[in-house]
Amino acid sequence: MAMKRFQDRTILVTGAGSGMGRDAALRLAQDGARVLLWGRRAKPLEDLARDIQANGGTALAQVCDIADPDQIGAALDEAVGPGGRLDGVFANALHLGAFKPLAQTGPQDFSDLVAVNLIGTQQTVAQAMARMDAGSVVINASWTAHAVMPGTGAYAATKAGLIAMMRIWAVEAGPAGIRVNAISPGIILTPMADAVLDPAVSAQLSGHTPLRRNGRPGDICGTVAWLLSDDAAFVTGQEITVDGGFTLGGALR
Repeated sequence: MAMKRFQDRTILVTGAGSGMGRDAALRLAQDGARVLLWGRRAKPLEDLARDIQANGGTALAQVCDIADPDQIGAALDEAVGPGGRLDGVFANALHLGAFKPLAQTGPQDFSDLVAVNLIGTQQTVAQAMARMDAGSVVINASWTAHAVMPGTGAYAATKAGLIAMMRIWAVEAGPAGIRVNAISPGIILTPMADAVLDPAVSAQLSGHTPLRRNGRPGDICGTVAWLLSDDAAFVTGQEITVDGGFTLGGALR
């Protein structure tokens, strides 16, 4: 039997309870990874771990709020332990925040977003790298870092910051054999997105996309798995937009 590409590797997925994180974790486990499942709610993680195990995979569900650096360290100690090894990270957890014009965005709006999207991701990756001999990190950024959706200013600013940090990490961590890349999903109909997108707006967005549909969480996991795998062994410091062509800006037909 051919060895699966993540056989004997441990990969952390943050924000694994739903959406892109959940689908990515299922894909990585299918490809042989031992998957660490992080999120703030126990039940979705435990349900996912059972699904993975029922299909012959290995997963560990851990409640961890990445806005708390102490929780990050404790979860990694529990999962990896002294002398253990982490091989990859999909830094997917995010805080969406309220959509509002920048002129109406207050300090607390920014604080909540920065605490999770910027500092939380930075601390997750930094503490994970301390437990990696080599490997790969994929950061979930956003198309909003480069294109404009009114009302997402504070959120987009944190995602643009992640892309900047990704490039610096790629240079700083490269000599240690750690690759760092980012994906920027387009309109992906996760449960979080469904909660804020009016169906009429969702239909309008899909009509602006060359593929004439919005994305699903499963559209992302193949790119994540590729970047985490040895198939992308010479790819680092890159941002890959996965949006069905939404940000091309072509004329509507």
